[in-house]
Amino acid sequence: MGYTMAEKILMKNTGLSHLAPGDLIMTRPDMCMVHDIYTPFVVQKLDEMKFRRLADPEKAVIFLDHLCPTNQATGAPRHYHKGHELSDRFGIRKLHAGEGISHTLMHEYRYALPGTVVVATDSHTPTYGGGGCFCTGIGYTEMAATLGSGEMWMKVPEAIRITVEGELPAGVYAKDIVLQVLKDLRSDGGTYKSLEYVGSTIDALDMSGRYTIANMSLEAGCKTALFAADQKTADYFDLPLEKISWIHPDPDAHYIRELYYRAEELVPYLSCPQGVDNVHSIEEVQGTPLNEVYIGSCTNGSLEDMAVAARILQGHHVAPYLKLIIIPASIGIYRQCMRLGYIRAFVEAGAMVAHPCCGLCCGQPYGLMSDGEVVLGTNNRNFIGRMGTTKSLIYLSSPATAAASALTGVITDPRTVTADWYCKEESSWSIKLL
Repeated sequence: MGYTMAEKILMKNTGLSHLAPGDLIMTRPDMCMVHDIYTPFVVQKLDEMKFRRLADPEKAVIFLDHLCPTNQATGAPRHYHKGHELSDRFGIRKLHAGEGISHTLMHEYRYALPGTVVVATDSHTPTYGGGGCFCTGIGYTEMAATLGSGEMWMKVPEAIRITVEGELPAGVYAKDIVLQVLKDLRSDGGTYKSLEYVGSTIDALDMSGRYTIANMSLEAGCKTALFAADQKTADYFDLPLEKISWIHPDPDAHYIRELYYRAEELVPYLSCPQGVDNVHSIEEVQGTPLNEVYIGSCTNGSLEDMAVAARILQGHHVAPYLKLIIIPASIGIYRQCMRLGYIRAFVEAGAMVAHPCCGLCCGQPYGLMSDGEVVLGTNNRNFIGRMGTTKSLIYLSSPATAAASALTGVITDPRTVTADWYCKEESSWSIKLL
């Protein structure tokens, strides 16, 4: 019997010659990430466990992204200061404040490499699986123990194989693929599973598309989400292909479930209130009036996503009375957006462009919705009250659907406005820090 991608990476990490789903193994994570929301609690737990030093400070990184900038005078600043305390007290040299969203920066800074094991204090840590990294979110108590000991117990997950074959139609994107998967798996269908994506459509995706799918796979409850390493992966990380080509599922690997899709049959989808797995086709919800559109987040804040939005918005103006907020996911992406003219296109279209951070996705620090208001976002969650009051409504979509809808003021099929603008050359950018 062959092995899944998750099993192969875990065997490499542990040195085991064999393992199987359900096995309890001792891993040694290659990188541990803490973001600002959890820095006070990690410091507290390290003290309670009486750790005076970390097992390896070079395997730790801190990001200040959720509460940076802060939106309140009390409470939030504490998280910022505790991040610096965590860095200073324990010798963590990798600290990034105000440079963008942690999940995006993890692969931009090459902290989450193909074939490695990475843990982080955030549920959307499976993002890094787009680059062939076994990655999962953990709580702050477990993070403190892992930072102090250098080790972490883990149960080997069962796996679900998701195959997508064919060529995506115009106006259909990686976000639409994962929304279709969530529609079928539901919010608990992937609980503690490794979701492993294969097929010609998956192979054709750029790295940002793979990261989008891996990021949102968490909404099915997965332990991790993984993509095979290929030449695109090697080029993105400046690695020789032969070094990472082993990151792929064996032909006889065991999967507890398999899903199969033809790309040509996919359409633009939206996650509708009030749950991420409440997915409907664009035909079912188009025409719904909107008060605000948000383009950004660790799910869809890449340069490729900004290019999609810019080409739709350029030369047009957002609908009257509609607020459009755009937040590139990192300072590197922001700089490239300036160089390519995207920021100008956004501003001239009437958008409010903010500095790289988690922003509206987690209810910080601006753009929150009031009772009865409706927002369409490109982020990953539409839980009740996540982006405003409990009586506001949240829809989720691809950047193309979001940008098209910003122009009309209602949920709009991007295929009606994106027939001839898509530029594959510009969508192939691989972000590196400038």
